[in-house]
Amino acid sequence: MEINCIKKVKVNAKTISIHTKISDRFQFQILDQDGEILLDQEDGYVPEIMPGQHYGDYIILDIDLDTGFIKNWKKIEPSLIEELIKKEM
Repeated sequence: MEINCIKKVKVNAKTISIHTKISDRFQFQILDQDGEILLDQEDGYVPEIMPGQHYGDYIILDIDLDTGFIKNWKKIEPSLIEELIKKEM
């Protein structure tokens, strides 16, 4: 017999997954240890340093609800940052 019944079950929420379309409005800055701007990018496209298959238009972040840390963030190689800064100079 099949019945319609709502049953409350306790679960542990662990991650919030955010997928946001930027619509060519992405802006970011890279700052040095003193808070001085090394790069102020305003071209509207998501840079390759961002995680996920973003195709230049999406931000995809998986946030750990316990720690607040971005789970899918990978360490960025210094050469990628240097490349970004050089492109804008």
